[in-house]
Amino acid sequence: MLNENSQRGKWFIKDACGIICAVFTFFLILYAEFVVVAVILFPHLSSFYGIFNLMMTVLLGLLATVSHIRTMLTDPGAIPKNSAVSVDCMTQEYVEKMGFKEGQTIYRCPKCSCIKPDRAHHCSVCKRCIRKMDHHCPWVNNCVGEDNQKYFVLFTLYIATMCIYSLILAGTSFFRCAKTDFQQCSPFSPAATIVLVLFLLFEGVLFAIFTMIMFASQIHAIWNDETGIEQLKREEAKWTRQRRWKNMSNVFGRYSILWLSPFHSPFKHSKSPMYSV
Repeated sequence: MLNENSQRGKWFIKDACGIICAVFTFFLILYAEFVVVAVILFPHLSSFYGIFNLMMTVLLGLLATVSHIRTMLTDPGAIPKNSAVSVDCMTQEYVEKMGFKEGQTIYRCPKCSCIKPDRAHHCSVCKRCIRKMDHHCPWVNNCVGEDNQKYFVLFTLYIATMCIYSLILAGTSFFRCAKTDFQQCSPFSPAATIVLVLFLLFEGVLFAIFTMIMFASQIHAIWNDETGIEQLKREEAKWTRQRRWKNMSNVFGRYSILWLSPFHSPFKHSKSPMYSV
């Protein structure tokens, strides 16, 4: 169910499964940060090696967290409920105002009673039709659609990068500490150190593979101007395909280093009055 404040520009999905998954995601990020800083890097914090890796770990954790929050709290492109009108109201002036062409077939969603544009799909969790909906992701407790796809792609990128970085640090530390039987290797006991680092290695491998696959599939979909649902249903393209880099700029904004920043909002898509929430 959608938070009632979404009508005033706020967006949050009240889904128990999604909220649990989102909280669990934050816990995993926090756990990785804790093990890397308090276990692996703690003995080296007075050296350049320790300080540099500490800064990189905190930076990647921050970027991943901000990307997740923005994906979760950004309207993915929802079309207002009950925006459909009766056939009698479909005057030529109304059709032009809504951005439709004369003679164009206009579809109505039977579930949320909205005027459904091309490439929009209804989400049973959000209970709204979402423009260019790719999929609903419980890990971010939101749909991935036209207006928040950039943040989701950055979330997968920074989680994958953070996992690989943690794996390198954890693997190096594990083999180095094994030579001394984990004595004076960290502020924790040898047994606790082994358990903490092994769980970090397991977490890193699992989520590095998952997020790298997701990141690659998202970039492939954006590059070819196809959503996940369209690929799954093998829908025939009825829209005009644009140049590949144009597809990327439609999601990330004008090409610049800001593509990598979750703090930067890409330019707003032009919407007809019927799509404004």
